[in-house]
Amino acid sequence: MSAQGVAVLLSWLSCCGSALWRSNRYVPTFSTKSVNILFLTFRIPTELVSFNDLRYSSNSPSYHIFSTRSTITLEYEGTSFLEWSVPGTCSVKNKSSPRTELRCSSPGVHTIRPVVVGPGSEEERNLSVPSSHICFLWYYRAISFFHNFTQVIIVWIYDPENADPSEILRNANEPSLNSIILSKQLATLGQKPTIFTSLQRKVYFPDSKMKNGTWHISVPMTTDDVLKEIKGNQVAFQDCFIADVLFLLTFPLLTMPEIPDSLPITSPQGSQLILAWATCVLSSVVVVADMETFQTNDSFRTWTRIRVPPNILTDDERHNVSDVNISWDGIFFLINGILYIKTFTAFKRLGRNENLPDGGIIGITSRKWCWARHLLKSKIRSIFAVWTKSELYLGYPLLKFMKIMTTEKLKSLLNISPTDTLTIHNVEYPGHPLEIALLLSYCSACTVNKKIYVVIYNEDTEQWMNQDFALDVPSDTFVNAHFLYSALPELVLWDKHRVYYCYHNFTETGVIQTPTEFGNLSRLSQNSTIHIIFIDYYGNVVVKMENNIMFYFKANIKDAVKLHAWTNSTLKSAVSMSSSGLMYLIHVFENGTIRPQEYPLRLEAKSVTFNSKEKCPYVAFLNNIFSVFFFLDKGQNVSIWTQIVYPENVGLYIVVESYGPNILQETYQVHYEVALGYCTKTMTVTFFQNVNYEAVDDYFKLQHQNTGLLLLHMRPSDSARPCPISQKVFQIAVGCNPRKYIAVKGFNKKECLQHDFFYHIEKSYLRNKPSKNLRVKYNWKEYGCPLRLDFREKFHPLVQLYNENGYVEDVEVNFIVWEIHGRNDYSFNNTMKKSGCLNEAQTWKSMIELNKHLPLEEVWGPENYKHCFSYAIGKPGDLNQPYEIINKSNYNHLVWPIDHSGMYVFRVKILDPNYSFCNLTTIFAIETFGMIPSPSGYLVAAFLFVLMLLFFSILVLSYFHYMRIYKQCIYETLNKYERTPKNN
Repeated sequence: MSAQGVAVLLSWLSCCGSALWRSNRYVPTFSTKSVNILFLTFRIPTELVSFNDLRYSSNSPSYHIFSTRSTITLEYEGTSFLEWSVPGTCSVKNKSSPRTELRCSSPGVHTIRPVVVGPGSEEERNLSVPSSHICFLWYYRAISFFHNFTQVIIVWIYDPENADPSEILRNANEPSLNSIILSKQLATLGQKPTIFTSLQRKVYFPDSKMKNGTWHISVPMTTDDVLKEIKGNQVAFQDCFIADVLFLLTFPLLTMPEIPDSLPITSPQGSQLILAWATCVLSSVVVVADMETFQTNDSFRTWTRIRVPPNILTDDERHNVSDVNISWDGIFFLINGILYIKTFTAFKRLGRNENLPDGGIIGITSRKWCWARHLLKSKIRSIFAVWTKSELYLGYPLLKFMKIMTTEKLKSLLNISPTDTLTIHNVEYPGHPLEIALLLSYCSACTVNKKIYVVIYNEDTEQWMNQDFALDVPSDTFVNAHFLYSALPELVLWDKHRVYYCYHNFTETGVIQTPTEFGNLSRLSQNSTIHIIFIDYYGNVVVKMENNIMFYFKANIKDAVKLHAWTNSTLKSAVSMSSSGLMYLIHVFENGTIRPQEYPLRLEAKSVTFNSKEKCPYVAFLNNIFSVFFFLDKGQNVSIWTQIVYPENVGLYIVVESYGPNILQETYQVHYEVALGYCTKTMTVTFFQNVNYEAVDDYFKLQHQNTGLLLLHMRPSDSARPCPISQKVFQIAVGCNPRKYIAVKGFNKKECLQHDFFYHIEKSYLRNKPSKNLRVKYNWKEYGCPLRLDFREKFHPLVQLYNENGYVEDVEVNFIVWEIHGRNDYSFNNTMKKSGCLNEAQTWKSMIELNKHLPLEEVWGPENYKHCFSYAIGKPGDLNQPYEIINKSNYNHLVWPIDHSGMYVFRVKILDPNYSFCNLTTIFAIETFGMIPSPSGYLVAAFLFVLMLLFFSILVLSYFHYMRIYKQCIYETLNKYERTPKNN
């Protein structure tokens, strides 16, 4: 994967974004007195500003392919241009044209310089042009289908050097002829794209057949699996390969419509641009200028104007926006100390009804790092912060706000005298996903100087932590700040002229230095002032001045260099992060239009540092951190492998920084190797927890004490500006993964008639012996399909563990089952003695007796489980009782009654206290059959009585019947003998 790809991947796996901060408040020139150093700023005459700028670009988006195969477009903006000066290994199409094409046939660093009229010379560029076999790119576009919430991604292959202009501008609806031929040619060689999602690790394949040189891939709409990557097979065509492409595909977002007769909402006339973006969707940006407000969802490839209905704001209010922010609820505007929100249907003022002050608001901010996942033990975390000079409010989804702190309470927490002045100076969200930082302004007399303190609040633990930091500034100075992407709290602060750093949890502080002027950036930029500081995921820091001059340094670096001029000093611009993970510029023109422009930060930084001979102290820094979020459950561990390669005798090592509760143990394995003048140091760190939760006094309290969120940072002990990506920050969440669940094997919701029904349970089969039978509704959605078993067939539940990625393992630890409706007409085939118990084991009967005040589902669980395999635990008893605990290997089965059949709905609960922080339960249902139900005793007696009555009735009737026959036979015989003599 390319450096750009790594940047996007890391950006969205962990935070989905960069950080961009704004300094649009007027602050006069001041003297800054630090704790140890005194800096004085003097106003000097303004010099003439040069409008001569050299820019370059390539046909590849975001400079993805910039090699000897690329056509580099050179452009010089100015009136004094004569010709281009290029090395012999490069050639230009038209040497005397201010706009021309450059090609370099050999790899290396090539010095490009425009020759101009007049004294002096223009800045030269040291372009790094490598040789690469990556020649082609994937082109994609998405079509949304809302009837089934899917998106069809149409993919084809294109060559940036031979592409159609619409493909280069990323607005093509179908491939060009060259792209169709190229895609079909590579398809015959075995090429086929596949989409991988980096967050949830899912894979999507294209349809079986190509359609007009394109592949079609269907993916579901999603808001939490937005980072996708198109990968192909390792197929080459003319020694050229296709670069994998990472892209963001969110649930389709809508821009707010422009309503007729609405009026512009702007910042004050002559002010700098104010910019904000959605926390987890970098391409959704709002820019406030002094003539319009603009909004986009695709990094300003398309955009719309945000306007407000008439008669809500006065003209002065409409043109006095001091800050802006954006969230899923809408776009927030801060105007004259009052907060407003613009939604798709309305523009309204927020205040007392939303638990916000009706005025006096001095700032709003939102999270800058969008962690895809985090662990929060108590309540939901905030997404928004609003503050006055004395109060802090946190905002939550659906416009819910809560006041959490006042300066009066802070004085008590910080042991500050009630008579001293303490105000909220600024508020920012750190890199930690559960914290928020307050910059407090403190003074006694408040006439000359004031101190800036930093206090951090953890939303999970609800603790306030005062940091070991104080900055002395003049009383009329406003200081902006923001935290870097790191495990430990690290931040940069800036006023109008200087940038201050606080590294390694406030242990290293000072002023970012420059080769001259002692860090005063204004003196190096024609007396301009700082407008925006841009920080990306892997530690690049760009300071943009109001006249568009920029300075560059990296995290943990204490000096900055001036970048080459790129933008006209009179043009109003801002800096943001594109959806491809790279810095880009936003320009607003006087005609009320806005245009984005890609900026090659990596190439420009290499060009500036090339002549300084600054080198990276290490050759390579490798690791196996492919995710920035790890869930650590009981009995699990996380192993991280890291390797650094550096020249011999440099003496580098790998630093592991952690920030969070002390709940994990660590083991280190370090391997050294020296060969050919280079040292290779490999370190494997294993994080684990060694706590026994069985038979403790307070199981839930011990769990709470040993769960939490840790941030870890793996970095080299030394770094420099030319170094490649080395920032490796990730989370370890120790606790319950809410996406983890269990299920009993063999049960589903597809192999039965999907409907609810009712059945009755005989009262004698119920545990609590009610006075009448129980009528039960079978909830198919909750219980699933019941498993039909012959009453003679025993059943052993096999419990399996799953997470968001599917099957994990068979559960081998102990678990219990119970019939949720109270049936107890079932048993177990194992006895306590057969199971190996030395003392009487826990049973449902004994646990109910001990916990009569609790419902059935809470009387027995991991919090009170005690095994029976030790004489020291439990007490002697009848070991011939059924053993009611099951696991995978003990062959304990459920046994059914032989005199009746029935429907059983069981709930399973994991009993082992050292298996998981989650309360893992599931439901399964079993229906027994094969036995004719036994009749009632009354019915049997009645049947026997009727049978005996019938028998005796038949007996009596037969007696009289046979007596009649007998008499008939006797009389007939007598009559016969009487007639015989007479006849004789």
